Amino acid sequence: MDVRRLDLLRELAERGSVTAVAEATGRTPSAVSQQLKVLEREAGMPLTQRSGRGVVLTSAGHALARSATEVAVALERATALWDEFRNHPSGEVTMVTFPTVGATILPGVLVDLGSITGLVVRATDLDPELSGFTDLANEYDIVLAHTMPGVLPWGGRGLTVVPLLTEPLDILLPAGHRLAARTSVTSQDLVDETWIGVPPGFPFERILHEIEQVGGQRVEVAQRFSDMRIVEAFVEHGFGVAFIPRYTSGQLPPGLVRRPLRGVASARQIVALVRPDVAERLAVRTVLDVLVSHAARLVRSHAPAAGSAE
Repeated sequence: MDVRRLDLLRELAERGSVTAVAEATGRTPSAVSQQLKVLEREAGMPLTQRSGRGVVLTSAGHALARSATEVAVALERATALWDEFRNHPSGEVTMVTFPTVGATILPGVLVDLGSITGLVVRATDLDPELSGFTDLANEYDIVLAHTMPGVLPWGGRGLTVVPLLTEPLDILLPAGHRLAARTSVTSQDLVDETWIGVPPGFPFERILHEIEQVGGQRVEVAQRFSDMRIVEAFVEHGFGVAFIPRYTSGQLPPGLVRRPLRGVASARQIVALVRPDVAERLAVRTVLDVLVSHAARLVRSHAPAAGSAE
């Protein structure tokens, strides 16, 4: 069987439609369909079947698609071994990040990688709902994603998951707020507060539900934004309180303070998602190693000094 046709079958299993495969691979839908028909003849059995206006994989198709993933991993592993033999992680690595990590970790990562001749990193930023991160792995080599501890929307998708850090989420308050003088706040302190929230489906939303359960009162969300700069501006002007990441949000303007939340699990996990074949590439592994190093460095830079109170 032709490896390129096997890869089209794998793409169909992951993307769900011939049209999506065609767009991703730079072919026409008819060309993709023709190649899949050739693969069916090589396999000697149907690999797809009609479903409405599209096609879905048969049981044999799913089995062969899993084998195609194993073939792709093996090929990338062989290439990676040759790159290691040459001691040269060359090539282009595409990456998508969400804004806070893009601002705090990514610049230093690219500075460190800049000394490696032939390694090029192309990065952009997106911040989709939780379920959207897995789809991005079909478009980018490395996807930087965040979720709440215990929530794994990419489970069962066959992706390689590289943990980067667990980041506490503090409460963002105006400097003149009644709670600003506290060293920490609880869900009971926040019962009557108006919130500047995130769009539905974003990670922080789950913590608001937990605050509702602990406080026994519905949380009022007045506005919803995904951009932390907008959130900070609204909080600073007294429109409500909000969550703010402790490590990746950068330095606060003078009119704002952050306080730890006690009594409710308030943190997010930041990970890198990579397709298993892509994870074998030496260039990709090199970028991941530097990401892990910079994430650890960021956490250490926020550790309380010895003998000081948190």
